[in-house]
Amino acid sequence: MGRIEEPVKLEETVVRINRCTTVTKGGKSMSFSALVVVGDKKGSVGIGFGKAREVPNAVSKAVKEAKKEMVKIPLIGDTIPHLMWGKYKAASIFLKPALPGTGIKAGASSRAVLESVGIKNILTKCYGKRNPLNVAKATLMGLKALRTKQEVEELRGVKIE
Repeated sequence: MGRIEEPVKLEETVVRINRCTTVTKGGKSMSFSALVVVGDKKGSVGIGFGKAREVPNAVSKAVKEAKKEMVKIPLIGDTIPHLMWGKYKAASIFLKPALPGTGIKAGASSRAVLESVGIKNILTKCYGKRNPLNVAKATLMGLKALRTKQEVEELRGVKIE
């Protein structure tokens, strides 16, 4: 008998849908792109980008990619363990842990990533370009670089007080 695993409930958030038109000899040809964030609100998150001729197809492609790209993020309660910078291409983001009751102080694309992870208290500031895809990826890069106290102790071989 095989083990029956309970499916993990993932929340999908559409961050942006973009319409693109290509003008050809035969007329205008439209296509759509979708940026989607998928997370379980317990420390796992993924970002996906899909393109198709119709919006639902673009969103489903993006969701499929986001589920493949899921990563685990270390959290301390409902915030991050320490300050962190995230950078992707020309977009940079500063992530700072916050006290309970602060909420998520962030822009739309980084907010979607942070909410999908399960973070409830954080301060952020975007620098450089503010393209939604690059800001979302910069946020994810910053979150992936986070380390817990135990991980740092193991890496250094020294106990931290």
